[in-house]
Amino acid sequence: MTKRETLLDQSKAALGETELARRIALASEDYPDDERGKPDLLRFMGELDLLLEPARRPFRRIKIPKTQRPQTIIVMPGFATGPNRMRYMAQKLEQAGHRTKRWGLGRNWGVAEASMERLEERLGDVCARYDDQAALLGWSLGGLYARELAKRHPERISKVITMGSPFSGSPRANNVWRAYQAIAGHRVDQPPIEVDVAVKPPVETVALWSPVDGCIAPRSAAGQAGERDRSVALRCTHAGFTYTRESILAVLAELERV
Repeated sequence: MTKRETLLDQSKAALGETELARRIALASEDYPDDERGKPDLLRFMGELDLLLEPARRPFRRIKIPKTQRPQTIIVMPGFATGPNRMRYMAQKLEQAGHRTKRWGLGRNWGVAEASMERLEERLGDVCARYDDQAALLGWSLGGLYARELAKRHPERISKVITMGSPFSGSPRANNVWRAYQAIAGHRVDQPPIEVDVAVKPPVETVALWSPVDGCIAPRSAAGQAGERDRSVALRCTHAGFTYTRESILAVLAELERV
């Protein structure tokens, strides 16, 4: 190895250490007032229910009603998850007679302008292919993407349904903001795109929320009047929005509602 190559490796290592230190610092910030309303530790531990889901799923029976309004639905996963986490929900929507499409970005690693641009292209491709509007179904951070996409292209979107998405109040009223800042590399209240998540999209917007959500403050996911058209309370964990009987039937009911 030449001296120049050695210096380059040392520089890269130093930069890597600096970036790691920056992300650790982001995850270590202290905002006690901003965190008010977040679920307590017991609720957060309830999210371990997800571990039992693979064993329960083969025995779950859900009577899926056939839709009277078949729609194309783009399904958007939550933070640090990908399309596979949403597949069970998508299968039930398809069983009802809807057409579901992946969001096309793989895993959701946080907010980025490049991701938003790719999502806009994906929306255009789906609408052009089926010559129709699309409904957006977003879980957690995926719901924030859905709301912003609907603000940019309302003419292409028939409805937005969010599930446990923190669009209202403090962006730190949850148990995941530290992990988000460490992984995404920016503060939750300083995303790298110009956005006001509380502003309602100019299309019908429905917020599904749960008082037993272990990750997101219920008020953040329910929103206030003017921030969404309607909120619907369920009783499921945060992860449960993607697989519980109650959540699946609630989404199907909202898709039928004119």
